[in-house]
Amino acid sequence: MTAQATDLPPLNSQSPLNLQTTYQSDVTIIGAGIAGLVCALEIMDNDVKNGTNHNILMLDRDVQAHFGGLARWSFGGILLVGTPEQKRAKVKDSPAIALKDWYSFGEFGQNPKKERWAWAWAERYVYDSKTWIYDWLKQRGVSFLPMPLWVERGNHGGGTVVKKAGGNSVPRWHVVWGTGFGLVNQLIKTFEQHAKRGNVQLAFEHHVTDMMSNKTGVIGCQGHDANQHAFVAHSKITVITSGGINGNIEMVKKHWHKDWGNPPKTILNGAHWYADGTLHKVAKGLGANITFLDRQWNYAAGVHHWKPLMPNHGLSLVPARSALWLDPDGNRIIGDIPLITGFDSRDLVTQVCKHPDGYSWQILNYKIAKKEFAISGSEFNPAIRDGSKFKLLKDILFGNKALVNEAIENCQDIVIADSLPELVKKMNALAGNDKVKLENVQKVITAYDAQIDLGEGNFTDEQLKRIALVRQWRGDKMRTCKFQKIDDPNATPYIAIREFIVSRKSLGGIQTDLSGRVLTPKGLPIKGLYAAGEATGFGGGGMNGLRGLEGTFLGGCIYSGRRAGLAISTAK
Repeated sequence: MTAQATDLPPLNSQSPLNLQTTYQSDVTIIGAGIAGLVCALEIMDNDVKNGTNHNILMLDRDVQAHFGGLARWSFGGILLVGTPEQKRAKVKDSPAIALKDWYSFGEFGQNPKKERWAWAWAERYVYDSKTWIYDWLKQRGVSFLPMPLWVERGNHGGGTVVKKAGGNSVPRWHVVWGTGFGLVNQLIKTFEQHAKRGNVQLAFEHHVTDMMSNKTGVIGCQGHDANQHAFVAHSKITVITSGGINGNIEMVKKHWHKDWGNPPKTILNGAHWYADGTLHKVAKGLGANITFLDRQWNYAAGVHHWKPLMPNHGLSLVPARSALWLDPDGNRIIGDIPLITGFDSRDLVTQVCKHPDGYSWQILNYKIAKKEFAISGSEFNPAIRDGSKFKLLKDILFGNKALVNEAIENCQDIVIADSLPELVKKMNALAGNDKVKLENVQKVITAYDAQIDLGEGNFTDEQLKRIALVRQWRGDKMRTCKFQKIDDPNATPYIAIREFIVSRKSLGGIQTDLSGRVLTPKGLPIKGLYAAGEATGFGGGGMNGLRGLEGTFLGGCIYSGRRAGLAISTAK
């Protein structure tokens, strides 16, 4: 039996909410992104296994074409431990090693009482990722690129000489063959073909604005559809899988972490446009404990989307390692080390935000761009998204000229020139000031290029040392230049990219136990209320800690969605 909907007479002929729809179900899932989809699949799977029948209602604010949420546009990287892909690549990993990396990089222990459930979720994730995520996806027809990638190594980790708290000590970022686009489509296919599909009703363009409760707990939710018709949804269990807060830039700024100083004037939106924190506020009103909203996973290399789906829509670049990262005045940005991607994304944001203007420049040339320029997500990685091995090999061997040319032609934040004086002039024209000084830029480039002349093994420049390091791993070597100078007449034109902070993911959120039950500040579950995915900081109200090892976001949606679904399907 499906969840039931009934059209009732108009509430008030003078009101825009002139039609009410009433739904009745066992479980209402608010949010049809990847976490909500997986939660529904888990309930359906257990219904088949146990001979039970849960009527499920899935509500989503977006249109049906966007079923699967932001995961549909993601690159599709998942942190996994102990996979066949790691073993074939001779990567020695274990849950114990991964957990050590996780606790260190996330800087756990700053608030042990508040972190209790975040800590527990992190531990369970690394021990369960192989069976609960990898095996589960493989059984549903999802495959991965053969070579795991090595990301978020930590500024002093990942095999560097200086032994301090690092990030991923081994490669464990597994990219779905098909990107997030293929992953979502495969899970939707599984969903549509499921033996219990008839037990689920989907209702898109339904905006949940409030919950309903009584003395026993939460008994449903209410809101309106795209036509401003009211609806109420009565259910025994309600699950929040509506995303985080990072689609609401004002809320992002309100909860800006103290480490980053004042939030920049311009923050681009790279999150889902409906991830606005509405249900965080509603859940808090019901007694839920909301934790670590200031822990956000933003990126330092954002540019304006040239085909925006929302106001202030930003794209997150994968910053070229061989580019030089400069502040608004044209000086090289040097924090603990010169800025370079792949080590500590949070620190990149920290360093960029030290300048009062809150944006930065990257300077490179066409040869570097052809090899290294990339944009995160399925939209700009068609070879992987469409499963074209030939195109992927071609891009690796000869560079992705099509993407570079598309970005140069369309992105308002990119300028090119045949000389450095002309480039600086265009940079200042774009910024609407004269802050970038030619002498600064020439000084930085001359010093960097002189280091390359010394030859590998003689580098004192930390950026070049790290380029040498990442090239030792086959997965990185293919997409990283071998010590390419900036001022090279054979590599022109010169390219400058103005980069803003782009809002992406919420590392904090609604606190839950390992069953996905929403908890009060005293640690008591709120009867009838569950949550999963980014709404929970991907589990427990913040399982990543201060930093994410990457891949724990998409992976966290799958894992927390499954755990909530299992608990709901077996609840007495």
